[in-house]
Amino acid sequence: MNPLRLTFLRCLAVVIALPALAFAEETIVIVGDSTVCDYAASRPDRGWGQFVAEHFRTGTVAVINLAKPGRSTKTFIKEGLWNTALASKPAYVLIQFGHNDSHAPDRPESTDAATTYKDFLRRYIDESRAISATPILVTPVARRTFAADGTLEDALQPYADAMKEVAKEKNAPVIDLHASSKELVAKLGPENSAAMANKKGDNTHFNEQGARAMAELLMKELPAAAPSLKELLVTP
Repeated sequence: MNPLRLTFLRCLAVVIALPALAFAEETIVIVGDSTVCDYAASRPDRGWGQFVAEHFRTGTVAVINLAKPGRSTKTFIKEGLWNTALASKPAYVLIQFGHNDSHAPDRPESTDAATTYKDFLRRYIDESRAISATPILVTPVARRTFAADGTLEDALQPYADAMKEVAKEKNAPVIDLHASSKELVAKLGPENSAAMANKKGDNTHFNEQGARAMAELLMKELPAAAPSLKELLVTP
């Protein structure tokens, strides 16, 4: 896509959200990858970010989901998406990366869990705080990949651990969605967890059922990470 057109579309996404921002008590921007982002209604895919807003009382929170498929901590910044997120002046930023960071080292989106991944996460935290936003790190949701013996395989744990280490170092709130989703998927097992997939054989992405389940897990931990949002939540 033409770079100028891409920049225009990014800015347009923020402009469209401005009416909601004018009346909401708080603004949350979500940044991340394909497990998080919005999808067209005509597609079977869903990201957990699509279902965050409905957990808040009407008019209290504006949620801007800027997550994009295929992005990592590195490429989200490189492509200008992070600048768009900062330009929306959010009160909170939910940050989930790891899936694409974990790709093979020769891939342009790849980062190393012990070094560059941590460096980029520090940048997200520092630059959020520079605009008076609260960064909330979200460890990457677990892949639903099982070994032959039925145990859950986990290639993302190094990235989840690295994110928690950065959160501790920077005194930033963290939601361990990796741990809670891993527990849920392991409990469901290969067959039942497959019901959360956007298509047969996809062990990473979600349909609506799966994305809603991830959003529920996240929202259980959000009040502890951002106590001021608790009073804005929809009460059962």
